[in-house]
Amino acid sequence: MVKDWVRWHQDYETPDSSLSRRLVVVQEFLVRALTEAPAEPGGQRRLISLCAGDGRDVLPVLARHDSGRTVRAVLAELDPALAERARTTAGELNLPHVDVRTGDAGLIDTYLDAVPAHLVMTCGVFGNIGDEDARRTIAALPDLLVAGGIVIWTRGRGNGSADPSSRVRAHFAENGFKELAFTQPTDARFRVGMNRLVGDSSSARQPPRRLFAFA
Repeated sequence: MVKDWVRWHQDYETPDSSLSRRLVVVQEFLVRALTEAPAEPGGQRRLISLCAGDGRDVLPVLARHDSGRTVRAVLAELDPALAERARTTAGELNLPHVDVRTGDAGLIDTYLDAVPAHLVMTCGVFGNIGDEDARRTIAALPDLLVAGGIVIWTRGRGNGSADPSSRVRAHFAENGFKELAFTQPTDARFRVGMNRLVGDSSSARQPPRRLFAFA
């Protein structure tokens, strides 16, 4: 059965829900990343958000902290209703440099023209794909980033005895990333990480066309 992502987003409307609390952390990490990520000589940055939903991870932060409109963002979201919400919000917030694309974020062609990016968001991705897809996606991130680029990601706690976020953190370390921040509250099931590419950027290399597919 296909998951109803519009209904899933309704949990954001409950202030003390795990999803709302995760959103606060993600936005805090993005505020930090907007000051610490590398930039072009004129100060411009490119941001790509995979599985962006209705854009609430990104759009309010850009509206508050990018008054100079230096960030050009591509938001990829497969669900057309959520993508349209993101477009509407971007318009309401006067964010002309946000490009919301209704497309499969697991296919790199959806945003390849925005590569190499200075920031990549993979929030809500790793908890919905298998470990092999997560490994492939993280291994491809250096192909999508400039040197020193930053990734912000999330993962749920899962139901087993082992925390699957440990594998995600290990995959980042194996692929040339340094962990800048990691949050794992004891009273909630979400984890949020932020990692910088300290190994070689390989943006000149063609990454695999298919990174992941939702399970």
